[in-house]
Amino acid sequence: MQTQVVIIGAGPAGLTLSHMLHQHDIESIVLETRARDAVEATIRAGVLEQGTIDLLTEIGVGERMQREGLRHAGTVLRYDGRDHRIDFAGLTGGKTVMVYPQHEVLKDLVAARLSTGGDIRFNVSGVSVHDIDSGTPHVRYRDRDGNAQVIHADFIAGCDGSQGVCRPAVLASHPTFHEHVYPYAWLGILCHAPPSSDELIYAHGGNGFALVSTRSPQVQRMYLQCDPHDKTDNWSDDRIWGELRTRLRTHDGWAPKEGEIFSKTVVGMRSFVIDSMQSGRLYLAGDSAHIVPPTGAKGLNLAISDVSILARAFVQLYKDNTRTLLDGYSATALARVWRAQRFSWWMTSLLHAAPGAGEFQKRLQYAELDYLARSRSARTVLAENYVGLPMDFPVN
Repeated sequence: MQTQVVIIGAGPAGLTLSHMLHQHDIESIVLETRARDAVEATIRAGVLEQGTIDLLTEIGVGERMQREGLRHAGTVLRYDGRDHRIDFAGLTGGKTVMVYPQHEVLKDLVAARLSTGGDIRFNVSGVSVHDIDSGTPHVRYRDRDGNAQVIHADFIAGCDGSQGVCRPAVLASHPTFHEHVYPYAWLGILCHAPPSSDELIYAHGGNGFALVSTRSPQVQRMYLQCDPHDKTDNWSDDRIWGELRTRLRTHDGWAPKEGEIFSKTVVGMRSFVIDSMQSGRLYLAGDSAHIVPPTGAKGLNLAISDVSILARAFVQLYKDNTRTLLDGYSATALARVWRAQRFSWWMTSLLHAAPGAGEFQKRLQYAELDYLARSRSARTVLAENYVGLPMDFPVN
């Protein structure tokens, strides 16, 4: 079996890449170990940057997002019981973000690929990559019936996440990576309730961080800072709501809207960046190459950014027989990745209560928050990073 690009992983990165390649008549096959319904049920938050919104719209998969997504023109920083709004649109020339869950993005992408004859092979197993340093790389796997299969391709795109087979294949020849594990985690909940706020609330308090987010008009998502070794069994509904009220308290008596909690998870927090996102004819994108803490809402957006760069590189190669963008893919993508890592680290460090922190560190955090509240320049830096760097990587 032969194709131009084998894409391993049917997450946001792999499906977006396949769809963009299709629009330029470049063949691809997507391999995914999960079933379609499992892919489309991947429950993760989704705060889409302006560039991600624009790209999904441009490639024809943004109609439902534009109709059902919740556009946010700003966010609220809360500390010492007071709110300080960051006006994204006013500080960035009109740029905003869209709250649209990742599983809805995946549903749109799967539907778009299948409607145009896209080849997505779900329920595969035993995926492995071979001969990536040769001109004829190939992928071995077993199909849903257990039959051994081989796909020969010009290139392989590793979009299979942090636990996939592609990251180790790149690390085998480029073993350097950078990692930072944060000393706290998030307890995340989903509850049946109306929205507590028109915009996301990032709160810093003595007991730790809290985030008021949303998923839909009927379902809300909220987070509490917790110990990375904590268990959901330690958090009763009453304890969760009591802690949310404490951390989110305001001087005017505001309180979050409460409802039935139907999901609880503990989310670890770390930063990870591989030193090279390419080895031979294997190219990594998304979580296979980098992980960010969720505070800055960059994970999904970085995955889309990666494949935007990679798709343009493949188009340049196949249309113009030029490898400039493909050879420079890793350096181009990593420049944006490190900017996002810096912002995510800064937001995380600013808003969380560090275990064992002394009075000096606590006062520095409040001084930084106070500076954001008083300085338009500081708010502009936050707004520009939150709405996202431009995804302007034209094919030359």
